[in-house]
Amino acid sequence: MVRGIRGATTVEHNTAAEIKEATKELLHAIVQENELIKEDIVSAIFTVTADLNADFPASSAREMGWDRVPLLCATEIPVPGSMPLCIRVLLHVNTDKSQMDISHVYLRKAVSLRQDLAAQ
Repeated sequence: MVRGIRGATTVEHNTAAEIKEATKELLHAIVQENELIKEDIVSAIFTVTADLNADFPASSAREMGWDRVPLLCATEIPVPGSMPLCIRVLLHVNTDKSQMDISHVYLRKAVSLRQDLAAQ
């Protein structure tokens, strides 16, 4: 069965180094929390806010060995008042877990985005 896992994090500055560090931290946390192996990952869609353009989050996933996982990056809809400097991901994974057993991961300032999911 394929399930979706959400996650988000933030950075302090629009630098490639910070985007890489935050993305890898987020992906490692999602993998650990959901007991995933690379072969479980079907695909990943990353979005970044318009103020982040120093690097592609997908390049961080490739550096982690996700070279065979289909990855896509896009810009988040620029809703006025939305959280700045934010990286989001939607992972599609093969798993036997129910939706209630999936752990969505929100780090740094992004914890405030979905406290209902992050607390599960």
